[in-house]
Amino acid sequence: MNTRIALLAAACTLALAACGDKSPATPDTTAAATAPTEAVETAPADTAAPAEAPAPVDAAAPAPAAAASGSDKPAAVVADCATEIEGTDAMQFNVGSIVVPASCTEFKITLKHTGTMPVAAMGHNVVITKAADMQAVAAEGMGAGAAAAYVKADDPRVIAHTSLIGGGETTSVSFAVSKIKDGGPYEFFCSFPGHSALMKGTIAVE
Repeated sequence: MNTRIALLAAACTLALAACGDKSPATPDTTAAATAPTEAVETAPADTAAPAEAPAPVDAAAPAPAAAASGSDKPAAVVADCATEIEGTDAMQFNVGSIVVPASCTEFKITLKHTGTMPVAAMGHNVVITKAADMQAVAAEGMGAGAAAAYVKADDPRVIAHTSLIGGGETTSVSFAVSKIKDGGPYEFFCSFPGHSALMKGTIAVE
């Protein structure tokens, strides 16, 4: 009888011990399982903010409009029906246009060579023709040679021209304004071989 009671007591103790071991397991595994889920759910809320950052300034904004066609050089200064322009060793005139006052009957252009190169290497002159005749006059002037200032003799297309000068020299020419009042447009240019592509400008009466 005592043995039976002892066995029954031992069985109850084991059963209680087993129940005690299992009970805390459920809360532990539940907590472990729910912790990562909460972390995953909150993460997107934190990372969503940077997406709202303002867009960067557009680097491909339209560039300023290009300059209007024609020379970007200033107009010549005119006083007392005359003007002075300059030619350089860089094969450039310092002006891009000459406006002759309509009140003038005669006009004088003075050319100053501000460079140092000799006439044979970098000679300059001023030739006035209709814009439509400029290329042909310059091309035929090459055949006339330096002695003729690269201007064909008695060319009816040439309204006026200076002599050919080198660095440090000055020359001038005067002509009747009536010759450029009608039938234009007109241009002035340097007829030294190859120079007319860069050394040219417009001349008009206003």
